[in-house]
This record gives sequence, C-alpha cells and structure tokens, in this order.
Amino acid sequence: MTPMIDVVFQLLIFFVLTFRVVLPEGDFSIKMPPSNSNIKNVNLQSPIRVRMIADEQGELAEIIINNDSAGQNFKELRARVLMAVGMAENPNASEIEVELTPDDNLKYSYVIRAMTHITGELKNGRIIKICDRVKFARIKSK
Repeated sequence: MTPMIDVVFQLLIFFVLTFRVVLPEGDFSIKMPPSNSNIKNVNLQSPIRVRMIADEQGELAEIIINNDSAGQNFKELRARVLMAVGMAENPNASEIEVELTPDDNLKYSYVIRAMTHITGELKNGRIIKICDRVKFARIKSK
C-alpha cells in the first residue's frame, strides 16, 4: 500500500509543478444571428450597419457603412465607428453596436481585418478599445 501512495503523491507533485495557467486567446464579444429569421431583435439604439461586398474571387469589392460607400478603405470604417462612439464624450458608447454583414464568399481575412478596425487600434504600444459589441447578420433577401 505504501508504494502505491508514494506513486500517487509523485504524480500529484508532477502535475502541480508542470501546470501553467494561460489566458484565453481572442476573446470576442460577438452575437451570432438567430437561426430563426422570424425573431426580431429590438434595440432602442440602431446599430452601425457594415456591409462587406465580395467579387467573384472572394476579394473585397466594397464596404458600405449605413448605406454610404467607403470603397475598400478600412481606415474609413474605423473613423466612422470612432465618430459614432465618440470615445469618452458619448455616455452611451458602451451600448453602441456594429452589425457586420459580409458576403458568403468573402475571404475570411477581410472579416478579421474589419473586426480589428472596429474593435480597437494600437497607438504608442497600447491597445485603444473602440467598440466591443459586434454582431453578425445575414444578408436580407429581397
């Protein structure tokens, strides 16, 4: 019985000494669209609607922000979100939401790039948070 207890304690010590606590990577606060399209999400404040249109090869053709074209300019996207959020001056800044609607065939790298420009930016080695409420929406069929 004693050798078995020794082995158990050695295993316990081994796992305690080799355990490393790692912070989770890429923790996004994202709301996915509901599976039932009949459900309507009622918000008191309308979200910033960002539509990303792809060409036949899956490349980004155009970014449309609240029915205004921004071309393919991600900096313009960040500037418009910054204007809406207003950083510290806007008391409802934490409530502002961005609704991202990419085409189905758009390359994933463009969606990640848009998420990066919407959620924050890197200035002088520090991350400046802009908007953390991003949800994905489906393309509405006509």
